[in-house]
Amino acid sequence: MSKLIFKREDIKPFLDGLTIYGTGGGGEPEWGKVILENDLNRGRVYEIIDPEDIEDDAFICSGGIMGSVKSLDNLSFEDTTLGWEEDFPLVNAIKAMEETKGRKVDYLIPFEVGALNTPVIMSAAARLGIPMINGDACGRSCPETQMASFIGHGIDLYPMPLVDRYGNTTIVMNGNTPTYADEVGRFIVVKGGGFGANSHYSMTGAELKRSCIPYTVTKAIEFGKIIDDANVQGKDPVETFRQFVDGKLLFDGIISHLEGEDRGGFYLTNLKMTGKGQFTGKELKMVVKNESMAVWIDDKLSIMFPDCAFMLHTETGYGVPSIDHKVGLSMSIVGVPCHERIGKCMETDIGKIAYGAARYGYKELEYIPFEKL
Repeated sequence: MSKLIFKREDIKPFLDGLTIYGTGGGGEPEWGKVILENDLNRGRVYEIIDPEDIEDDAFICSGGIMGSVKSLDNLSFEDTTLGWEEDFPLVNAIKAMEETKGRKVDYLIPFEVGALNTPVIMSAAARLGIPMINGDACGRSCPETQMASFIGHGIDLYPMPLVDRYGNTTIVMNGNTPTYADEVGRFIVVKGGGFGANSHYSMTGAELKRSCIPYTVTKAIEFGKIIDDANVQGKDPVETFRQFVDGKLLFDGIISHLEGEDRGGFYLTNLKMTGKGQFTGKELKMVVKNESMAVWIDDKLSIMFPDCAFMLHTETGYGVPSIDHKVGLSMSIVGVPCHERIGKCMETDIGKIAYGAARYGYKELEYIPFEKL
């Protein structure tokens, strides 16, 4: 069994790549940096293992931080991380999972690839003395707990322990819809200090290997390195990234209109962009629910969740968090199809509910794969 040991020099490209993968959400990269540096300074070791090396009978769960990107951004990253040395909500949620299932967790896997939610899982794994799996359940960042590859491959979201900012523990044991756990969790998050940590999707190694989105942790490092190299070499970083992911440049432009609000544990945004360069005279509309959800160009639907609309700074190619959106900001949008395992989820009844456009206010829309659009 081979393991990758994460090194200090990996921090910058890793966070740069995670911010791109975040599609606007996934947490603040500055907080991810504080977490990673704090752990490495304290001698904690990050072991990362590929999915195919997991034993079939291993016990695994996922988890992460739950909260609005705006609420999280208003916290002191340093003070919160330091407080976790005494009481880490994510470890508490994982221990609650162990108690509920009656078995020790052997490995953790990130729920999503994002600049906060991947480092916090790494930190939890290091504190528990277990490896983290090189993969996730989204192939990007997603705003809701049920939006995971696992759910469309027969893996139960429940039970879901959740620990809020004040240390209160709630375990959602079951639900009549796949969205129930997230809806309960958001209520608890809002009432419990603006954010919390949850644990979910307990599974075996065999179940993990047929359902996760593999290698996204090491791919995030690769994303960061190719963007850095493009900038150093004077290449077009957006085009370099587009080629690397075999994506399509959907738009280059400037944000001309922006309206957003923090509602129910999410930061909801509607934005418009005016085109420039080859897109001069065109207009883009985008709906964002922490992460990019759907894009229209000249009122024609161009890409929709769970396919990836990566938001990049036009000049540098680095990812743009949704909290950084402002009128006058120049962005490039690169579209990439979701992983085939997510695509399979969209063919199931539960996947259509879990990922459906009704979750971001467009119940009239049915999913159309990016390749068809």
